[in-house]
Amino acid sequence: VQFEESGGGSVQPGGSLRLTCSATGFVFGNYIMSWHRQGPGKERELVAAISSLGGTINYADSVKGRFTISRDNAKNTVYLQMNSLTPEDTAVYYCNKEGLGASMEWYHASDFWGKGTLVVVAS
Repeated sequence: VQFEESGGGSVQPGGSLRLTCSATGFVFGNYIMSWHRQGPGKERELVAAISSLGGTINYADSVKGRFTISRDNAKNTVYLQMNSLTPEDTAVYYCNKEGLGASMEWYHASDFWGKGTLVVVAS
């Protein structure tokens, strides 16, 4: 199982970025996918999760209305569109798939983590 995140960078407050995660090593379309982030001095947190066919989506309260998760099962890819970014969104962003026994209601990620992509929001 491998995840390759891309699309991070530096952006001013109020700006937008689109993150992309390419996944390999498992049947992508069978799994819930998620985005997570770890800010400076903070624990890693779940940002958004999307069900295997995209019909159910959950967001952390801190990003609701600003971030949009989507997926393309034909490309084994999950996206995170981030709008109205604030300095509090500064973090390394990771994607992952559901862990053993997880569901959209009781979600936890697998033990596999990629290198992530760094997002810096600063003026």
